[in-house]
Amino acid sequence: MNITRENIDELNAVVKVDIAKDDYAPKVEKILKDYRKNANVPGFRKGHVPMGMVKKQYGQAVLVDEVNKLLQENLNKYLTEEKLDVLGNPIPKEQENFDWNEDNYTFEFEVGLAPEFEVSLDLEKPVTKYNIVADDTMIDRQIENIQKQYGKLISKDEVEEGDIVAGTFKNEEEGIENETSIELEKIKGKRNLNKFVGSKVGDTIKLKTKSLFEDDHDLIQHLKIEHDKAHDLDIEVEFTISEINKRELADLDQELFDKLFGEGKVKTVTELKEKIKEDAEKQFVQQSDQQLMNDVTEALIEKTDFDLPKEFLQKWIRTVGEKPLTEEEAVEEYENSEKGLRYQLIEGKIVKDNDIQVDFEALKAFAKDKIKEQMAQFGQMDPSDKELDDIAARIMSNQDEVKRLSEQLVNEKLLNFYKDNMKFDEKEVTYDEFVKEIYE
Repeated sequence: MNITRENIDELNAVVKVDIAKDDYAPKVEKILKDYRKNANVPGFRKGHVPMGMVKKQYGQAVLVDEVNKLLQENLNKYLTEEKLDVLGNPIPKEQENFDWNEDNYTFEFEVGLAPEFEVSLDLEKPVTKYNIVADDTMIDRQIENIQKQYGKLISKDEVEEGDIVAGTFKNEEEGIENETSIELEKIKGKRNLNKFVGSKVGDTIKLKTKSLFEDDHDLIQHLKIEHDKAHDLDIEVEFTISEINKRELADLDQELFDKLFGEGKVKTVTELKEKIKEDAEKQFVQQSDQQLMNDVTEALIEKTDFDLPKEFLQKWIRTVGEKPLTEEEAVEEYENSEKGLRYQLIEGKIVKDNDIQVDFEALKAFAKDKIKEQMAQFGQMDPSDKELDDIAARIMSNQDEVKRLSEQLVNEKLLNFYKDNMKFDEKEVTYDEFVKEIYE
């Protein structure tokens, strides 16, 4: 067998594989002999079927199978030994007048090569690194939510502003009939709210769905309609009241503090606010880090210029899926995935050049930290080392979980690498300011 490569340019090559009869014949002969030993053919004793008959029935199928196995095995070995950084997979070139009845075969493959480039972390315009803080407004809002959650409902005879009203929405034409419970503070507009105020159990109110709630998602929930339908839905519905309740807020006392954080860990409203601020800002770090990673990724893609074997990749995309794509579909798919591919190459270059590695012990420790975080959410604040080791062992025995955790750990290491090696414009914002700046 002989394998050679012709470089078309820096990003494209053709690999040629010559397979001689001596490369495959011994294996094909052995398989056919095994077939002969086990073949059951009427008129012949087992093991005494003429070899000519076996070859006629199975010969070419065995030949094709063995040549293809030989071809793939040695092509992959060649790419590895030559340390070719290929993109996608080699694409077989079409060959006219190919004949399996010949003794020797030649196969050619188009190969797309990864570009060579350098990555600089010195950006002309530094990325913004957000420090998200919990302000007094947010803390007070969170305390009110806690008081509502741990408060109690008091039954009433007549609806007032701020009440919670249970009932059934109906519209026969649209097939709507859904029991629900509405917090009146989520109703939009004074006109809609006034239709509820003063009503009693058993009363039926007629409402327009357009602009009924401050948030269209509430319309989806209360009417049980499809998401796409909610935004433009403008119909009249009837709401029949079955229950009226007033929410009495829970007292900010020691009993509530102990329910929330454990006995004696928080003793005053001031300490409660400090604890809420601390917990909220821990969560904000995750969101800030994710945004930082997104912005660094975009900046590096924009700054790091290199060419890709575009035509090869589009051709590969056409053939790689479960069903072949048209040329237009492949172009669209390439355009949608090009930025992701560019960042994969940039990330791979940074990981390689800076020896960012993940070993088994680091992965196990990372898994245990994630387990502790999850257990804490369910109130298990101090699990034993044995518990953590047992759970981690089960997770590490699952290859899909290992891959997922490895990607998370590499991502974390990359983020820390960026933080240590890049300059940022640091900006302190409240959570509401962060949301407004990022999403609007």
